[in-house]
Amino acid sequence: LIALTLGCLGLAPQARAVCQEGCLTNDNTVLGDDALVNNTGSSNTAIGFNALLNNTFGNSNTATGFTALIRNTSGGENTATGSQALNSNTTGNFNTATGVNALQFNSAGSDNTATGASALWFNTTGGNNTANGRFALSGNGTGSDNTATGSLALVFNSTGSLNTATGFQALNRNTTGIGNTADGTNALFSNTVGFSNTANGVAALYSNTTGSDNTANGVSALHDNTTGLSNTANGYFALFSNTTGNSNIAIGVSAGVNLTTGSNNIYIGNAGSSSSESNKIRIGTTGTQRATFIAGISGVTVPAGVGVIVGTDGKLGTVVSSRQFKDEIHPMDKASEAILALKPVTFRYKKDLDPESIPQFGLVAEDVEKVNPDLVARDERGKPYTVRYEAVNAMLLNEFLKEHKAFVEERRTVEELKKQVAALTADLQKMSARFELRKPALQTVQTER
Repeated sequence: LIALTLGCLGLAPQARAVCQEGCLTNDNTVLGDDALVNNTGSSNTAIGFNALLNNTFGNSNTATGFTALIRNTSGGENTATGSQALNSNTTGNFNTATGVNALQFNSAGSDNTATGASALWFNTTGGNNTANGRFALSGNGTGSDNTATGSLALVFNSTGSLNTATGFQALNRNTTGIGNTADGTNALFSNTVGFSNTANGVAALYSNTTGSDNTANGVSALHDNTTGLSNTANGYFALFSNTTGNSNIAIGVSAGVNLTTGSNNIYIGNAGSSSSESNKIRIGTTGTQRATFIAGISGVTVPAGVGVIVGTDGKLGTVVSSRQFKDEIHPMDKASEAILALKPVTFRYKKDLDPESIPQFGLVAEDVEKVNPDLVARDERGKPYTVRYEAVNAMLLNEFLKEHKAFVEERRTVEELKKQVAALTADLQKMSARFELRKPALQTVQTER
């Protein structure tokens, strides 16, 4: 019995091919034809036809399935569960492959985890990758530090690294892109070489190919973006149609949805105006939001500031006055006389506008329109909405200057008249003095008569 046992332990490696169950040597466990047949390593477990067939020095490997870890020579602490799992691994360490063809072509890559049929299928030397799902990261060759969770996630990735894809077909077409995060079915689906993108939501950044530094949160956010850079979209369909625009920010459902190629826009709760506008800020939607409250403005003094004007379309701005902005400059002359026909009134706003009914002073736009239509601002229907008080002020100034000029002229006339009166007075005084000198002589003549 002892001799028989020693004989078993002393069999040549080639003779172990006929051992199909048990045959524990150096803490190895074998079950299957030609499993661990060339092994000199220890603490390995091989279950299945040709499992760990070529292992020589590798230790602490576990291979379960047809040809699992068949080419492993010196790689250690690998776990392969499934037909042809880690089939090509030779020197890679610390890999875990669960599923048919999982990590099949891995040769020297280490610290990879593949769970699912053909997960990390073509990985060769890439390391620290995690793939969960059928064909997840299956095309990865040398890319490292990628995480793919979901069927066909990062399926075409070859050399891209530091990517995270969660969801069916997330980052599906990525090849060399780096540092992308896709969370949601078809998120960043078309991305190939774009880097540092973040897509959270079904089909977010779906069409992106080479665009980089984009952030999309919400279903189909930045859906059509292809090469646009540094865009941020938060909300369902936010910046949906943007293709090549850069540095746009959209917050809210369908915010900036009309934009395609414009850049440097900010949309908050606004769909945008035109497809190519740039350098605009749009907040809220006309007809939806009807009042605006912003803290930190009322009571704050801006010594060098200018007044802000609001257009009937909601556009904010200031009234510029430099000559460089003006054409056809002419004196106002008699045009300002229209204000003399205006009828200032006192009034109170209706209760829905001013519940406190504070007394007001001003003009009525419809009355002003009758005097001078250019002095009223109109709403989107073309009806009088308010009075252009800044224009009225300019006309008041012109009328004041005209009156002042007339006053100056009158004062000059008065001064001239005063001079004339003074001269006449002086002459009269001289005449009176001469008369006084001659008065005694006149009295003598009168007495003699």
